[in-house]
This record gives sequence, C-alpha cells and structure tokens, in this order.
Amino acid sequence: MPDQESPDEPEAQESDAERRRRRARFLRELAEARELRARVQPRRAKAARLRHAMRMRTFRW
Repeated sequence: MPDQESPDEPEAQESDAERRRRRARFLRELAEARELRARVQPRRAKAARLRHAMRMRTFRW
C-alpha cells in the first residue's frame, strides 16, 4: 500500500507514457470508426460535415 501512496518517478513517467499510448490508440480507432460510418452512411456523413462547417464558420476566434 505505501507504494501506491508515493509512486517512484520512473513509474509515474511510465504510466504517463502508457496513458498517451492508450489515448493515441483510442483516437486512431475513433477516426477509423468515423471513416467507416462515412462510407456506410454517406448522406448522414455529408450532413454532419456541413453542420460542422457551419459551426466552424460561426465560431468567434
């Protein structure tokens, strides 16, 4: 239990690297899923693209 309360620095870095790897894998899978959905439902994907473009146009920088 004391190890969990005070983790060593290398372990903290490793968990951070692991978190980044998991996040990168998740984002790759998410992009793949979006591409698949766009191929399967082209009309809905086009409507989503148009909505996104409209949102970006009306966004104030």
